[in-house]
Formats: sequence, structure tokens, C-alpha cells
Amino acid sequence: MTGEEALFDLEPASPSGQGFDELLDTPLEDLMAPDWAQALSPVEPQLRAALGFVAAQAGMGAQVLPAAGNVLRAFRQPLADVKVLILGQDPYPTPGHAVGLSFSVSRETRPIPRSLANIYRELHDDLGLPPRVHGDLSAWAGQGVLLLNRVLSVNAGNAGSHRGKGWETITTAAVKAVVNRTDADGQPKPLVAVLWGKDAESVGPLLNGAPSIVSAHPSPRSASRGFFGSKPFSRTNELLREQGAEPVDWELPVL
Repeated sequence: MTGEEALFDLEPASPSGQGFDELLDTPLEDLMAPDWAQALSPVEPQLRAALGFVAAQAGMGAQVLPAAGNVLRAFRQPLADVKVLILGQDPYPTPGHAVGLSFSVSRETRPIPRSLANIYRELHDDLGLPPRVHGDLSAWAGQGVLLLNRVLSVNAGNAGSHRGKGWETITTAAVKAVVNRTDADGQPKPLVAVLWGKDAESVGPLLNGAPSIVSAHPSPRSASRGFFGSKPFSRTNELLREQGAEPVDWELPVL
């Protein structure tokens, strides 16, 4: 997502390969939900190439984040269930933080990354919901919120290190797949895109008229320049209701 969490002591690199090489020949249907596998099949060669780059980085001793089993985690929830897209940048570069869902961390991670802390602050200001002591956003994903990074991997301590290595083609195809879904009557399925920061905003032309909420990124470097006060959570629910969809329950479960 951002490099603001880059001040840390690097953990030792995992053994060569880190399991990323095992992804190269695994069928798409075993890596993601079946409808995502079908939607991304036209870019499978590019996906394999991106995974090959990641495996090569790990093989050379780089500590690649997130873990191999979580690189494609955003696609585990069915494409058919998506109603909100929250687009990040690239994974947290701090070891132990990236979990394959944009802005989310594991329940055990302390302290909560600063971008996520700002999201919680806005969630409180917008809906009055108390911040959580954990940063696990999987409850949102379970309700059809696609927490997708523009780039799906990163070398530890080096934010943006996997940009321009093929992931953008995959996530562009993913955004198009979400936008192009239709219901039984051929009408577009409900969707709200939440675009935080310039990287996310760049996919605006792909949305084909789907409603979007655009603001500055929640990073400490930019949150005060338009993220705070943007009320993305209440506005998203309002836009979902206008499309006849159930709103998202943004309140996260306690530990």
C-alpha cells in the first residue's frame, strides 16, 4: 500500500523459494475462486509471468511479502459476491504485516499500521464505530468488499519494488471483471469503487460509469489532504442502497 511502515529491522529471509515456485504450476482453480479463475484466464500467461518474477526474487534470497499462500488471497472470495472495491497500492513492506488483503493485517499484528489507523479514525468520525485493537479486515471481505492492491507483492523493506513487473496487468483485468458483471437481466451488478490515492484513481477510466468515491490516500503523508472527512463508509452504503444492494456492516468483530 505505502512505504510509510518501512522503518523496521528486517527479519531473516526465509529459505530459497519460500513456496512461491509451487504456485507456478498450480491450476488457477486451486489458487482462487472458480469464477475468478474463469475471469482471469485470458491473462493467465501474464499471471504466471508475474508469479515467476516473484519466485525468482525469493529464490535469490529476497524476503517476498506476503507469504506465497496469500499473494492471491483477494481472489478467494467469489467474484460474483463483490459489491465494493477498495483499491490499495502495494502490500505493506514490513515483515509480518502483509496478508494479501489491501490495508489489512493479521489479528496479532501490533502496532496497527498507520494507514489502517487513519482508516479506523475516519470510520469512527464517519459512522461512530470504535477503532479496533486488531487490523483484520477479513470480515469486510466476507461481505463482498474486494480488498485489492494494484500490485500484489513486494520485497521486504522496499516499498514499490514489484511495480512494473506484471501485476498491474492482472489487477486491471480484475477491475474490468468486477465492472463487467451483469445480473440475469443483463444489467450491471451493484458496485461501488473506493479509490484512495493516485494509483487507485488511475483505474477510474476502467469503471465504465460505476459510482466511485475518490480521495487522498490514508497514509500519514496524505490523509490530511482529503481523506479525513471524506466519509467513504457512509457514502458507500448510500450508493449501494441506491443500487438496491445491501449495505456493508463496517463494524469489525472484537478479538
